[in-house]
Amino acid sequence: MHYNTRHITRLRYSQPIRETVMVAHLQPRNTPTQHCLEFKLQSVPKTISECYLDALGNWVHHLSIGNEHNQVVLVAEGLVEVTPRAPLPTQLAAESWSDLAVLATESDYWEFFQPSTFTQPTELLTRYIAELQLTRLVDPLTTVLAVNRIIHYSLYYTPKSTHVDSPIDDALSDRCGVCQDYTHIMLAVLRLLGVPCRYVSGYIFHRSSDLSIAAEGASHAWVEVYLPDLGWVGFDPTNNLVVSDRHIVVAVGRDYADVPPTKGIFKGDASSQLTVNVRVSHHQVSYSPIETDLVGDAWLATESNLAAEQQQQQQQQQQ
Repeated sequence: MHYNTRHITRLRYSQPIRETVMVAHLQPRNTPTQHCLEFKLQSVPKTISECYLDALGNWVHHLSIGNEHNQVVLVAEGLVEVTPRAPLPTQLAAESWSDLAVLATESDYWEFFQPSTFTQPTELLTRYIAELQLTRLVDPLTTVLAVNRIIHYSLYYTPKSTHVDSPIDDALSDRCGVCQDYTHIMLAVLRLLGVPCRYVSGYIFHRSSDLSIAAEGASHAWVEVYLPDLGWVGFDPTNNLVVSDRHIVVAVGRDYADVPPTKGIFKGDASSQLTVNVRVSHHQVSYSPIETDLVGDAWLATESNLAAEQQQQQQQQQQ
């Protein structure tokens, strides 16, 4: 399956600022089942930028704007090929638990067994695990599938109920959250059970025939688990899915703190407002060309183009 991705980020400042420095995780990864065939990142104002691969294979873009400005617009577009992975076995050998115990001592996997910024064990998490009887089962795969399913049904997907920096206790106390909360809770549970796992930032393609509950127009998050003989396998607790060729991986880390789509600092006495718009479509849906100037009226035109593209995509899905 081939997909076009477009991720527009706009930071508007309350008054002009002198400098902005940003880090962006917006370029889809290359994996055994995914290839980023094309990618371009444009910005207004134009930036001095650098790009490199980090230790986990994520593309990292550093951007710096040195002249005075009152907003920053980033437009990231990609063409990605995703192929389905082989079906999972019914279960793994019981000895797989011993294999994971060995991995816990190796440097390549050690950090994915450990608590991280947003996956720290808490008293609420301990009660949640006990209430839902989240425990090791006969093998790691059976355990992960059960945890994925139970977390999905124990929480209500509620847009804007939490924030990007919300601790897991916010979602656990109200039993509601968004994809990021489902993912952080699953990471915290699995690491306590001795299963190495990592956070995935990316996108999911929505089809009218699917029952996906993740919000459209936004990025998505899920979990990857390292399983003996299978390698890294994705699980989506928000939708109770094994990750398929509808999921597009952008970056992986210990949790959201490692791979936010964008983060940065600026010089100036101002407040900021963030707007994000994400579109994922089949490759045959053509996007209008990226404007070279996305500020002011041109930004509104871009917003209109996005709305028109979404309507076109929905019409084609219904045909």
